[in-house]
Amino acid sequence: MTLRLAVTGLKGQVVSALIERAPRDVEIIALGRPQLDLGLRNAVLANLRHARCDAIVNAAAYTAVDKAESEPDVAMRINGDGAGHVAEAAAELNAPLLHLSTDYVFDGTLDRPYREDDATAPTSAYGRSKLAGERKIAAVHDNHVILRTAWVYSPFGANFVKTMLRLGETRDEVGVVADQLGNPTNAIDIADALVVLARRLVADSSPELRGVFHLTGAGEASWADVAEATFAVAGRMGRRPVRVNRIATSDYPTPARRPANSRLDNAKLKARYGVSLPSWRESLEDCVTRLTRDQN
Repeated sequence: MTLRLAVTGLKGQVVSALIERAPRDVEIIALGRPQLDLGLRNAVLANLRHARCDAIVNAAAYTAVDKAESEPDVAMRINGDGAGHVAEAAAELNAPLLHLSTDYVFDGTLDRPYREDDATAPTSAYGRSKLAGERKIAAVHDNHVILRTAWVYSPFGANFVKTMLRLGETRDEVGVVADQLGNPTNAIDIADALVVLARRLVADSSPELRGVFHLTGAGEASWADVAEATFAVAGRMGRRPVRVNRIATSDYPTPARRPANSRLDNAKLKARYGVSLPSWRESLEDCVTRLTRDQN
């Protein structure tokens, strides 16, 4: 029996990965602008009704973290109100909702990976908008899974890994922040997990499968570590060597404050679903190998 997944977004990393990775018995119905704008409640409801889906994945979002500092209302309209609109549609359709959230709901001051029940305290307009979305979903629709992920990269769209490869084409040295820690996560791994979780949610109404979960690649790294690993794999593929100059966050000021500690604890997802993502180094090697091969 075919599983029909309605996914918000047309060109994002996760929806692109879902379209590529979905098994034959999973149909991806991608919905995005101009027909579906998360900020327009009636458009969201109409499009999701028409999709006739078994479950909904809310992967669309306002992701311009620094730009959100100057237009917080726009970020809130999409990430906060928009998530609420999707939850309204899911509740009306009695469909499970899988919503992607972020490590930016935390302030990054803990000295260990964050668990789902740790206090949230976003330090950026983007983080506040995503936390608002989580709260609106929880208030509207019980049949939901909120998946906080972090440091997403992939062969698709714009992301840190692709930026490093592009800079490496013309530079011998790149300065990269080394005092922020997180869990690099391949969107392809997220997509694979979403399919597994959606199947379970459709088949099993158990309350313990609902709620907030963390979903990131295994292992931790700094941005500088990710850059060094990216250039190492690219070098084995014949690309020119690039040196990473490890710098402090204070050396690279940005409008939005980033959490120093973005590490997320994934034990709850493993315990409830038996799902854990591969090592970030393993998934990064697959991604960089593919990108480098495609460019050669």
